[in-house]
Amino acid sequence: MNLDQLRIDIRPLRQALLSHPLYGDLKSPVALRTFMQYHVFAVWDFMSLLKALQQRLCCVTVPWTPAALPSGGRLINEIVLGEETDADGAGGYCSHFELYLRSMTRFGASTVQINCFLQHLRAGAGVASALQSAAVAPPIQQFVNHTFQTIDEGNVCQIASAFTFGREDLLPGVFQCIVDELNQHVDGSLSDFQFYLQRHVELDGEEHGPLAAQLMTNLCGEDATTWQAAIDAAVASLTARLAFWDGIHAAIRNG
Repeated sequence: MNLDQLRIDIRPLRQALLSHPLYGDLKSPVALRTFMQYHVFAVWDFMSLLKALQQRLCCVTVPWTPAALPSGGRLINEIVLGEETDADGAGGYCSHFELYLRSMTRFGASTVQINCFLQHLRAGAGVASALQSAAVAPPIQQFVNHTFQTIDEGNVCQIASAFTFGREDLLPGVFQCIVDELNQHVDGSLSDFQFYLQRHVELDGEEHGPLAAQLMTNLCGEDATTWQAAIDAAVASLTARLAFWDGIHAAIRNG
């Protein structure tokens, strides 16, 4: 059992996500704003998966001690560099999450809920409690809670699998085309979002995707039981994402 087998096993779920009818309904600014108000929570919890991996693969405490798997630490630190402190397109640096928030603000998508959620986190609330206090929609709560169940209960291989195979490369090319077309009708207010998508395509395809795949291989090695746990985690993550996509689709359809 290896990485190729994992990709075979998750192919039907990935295809269901990449061809989801949600994309066909993102034809108006109102629909895309609704999508962004939901999807921003997935961008945020992606960063939480990333930092969970960094905590497990690198020493992030003082006094410092050497990492158990230096090659894994190197790979994850390379990914953190791009995801947490990428070029922002304006001469500075920011996380992809912050870039997404900037895109939402410029496009007129509400950031009230995500900011309320973050405010509760900063005040010391747990994730599930902060989601409830911010009154976010049930599909968001279910998706984020699943992610944090993986973080809290999964081993490093399961977390890496959810990070590598269940995340932000699930925005297909048709989504980019939709955004490009809409931008022509909204006075360029989606240009920041176009930059965000461009950075994801570049980093996922050219850098982070291969790095994450190499990390999976390093972590799972030749152990069939470990690979099976990684497959199960990827399937669970993609199933949760499919339910999330269904929830966003319903919210757009219901206006």
